[in-house]
Amino acid sequence: MWQDVVFLLGNVFSLVVLVPTLRDEMANVPLGTALPSALIGVVYGTAFATLGMTLSAVRAVLTGLMWSLIASLRSPNPLRSDDEVSESDVRPSPRSGRSPAVSDD
Repeated sequence: MWQDVVFLLGNVFSLVVLVPTLRDEMANVPLGTALPSALIGVVYGTAFATLGMTLSAVRAVLTGLMWSLIASLRSPNPLRSDDEVSESDVRPSPRSGRSPAVSDD
């Protein structure tokens, strides 16, 4: 089925472009983006599986799992209190152009 190959290629592309986000320790992806994307990947995977599009189903679920990893590793933790944040956790993004504060002591 040619449609399976088309969706497979789209899912492979999604996986490839998400890898840099997962590897970048400075990446900050909102949960409002990552969690719905993860859910959509699993829902699409289920739909593809029911249509007999096995290749697309597997890749869609893998894309959903990749978004789940991004949500857990690269999203701000809403349960962390301000007391748990140390100075080493608060660092400017390299894209912001600001350098960390340096003590003159």
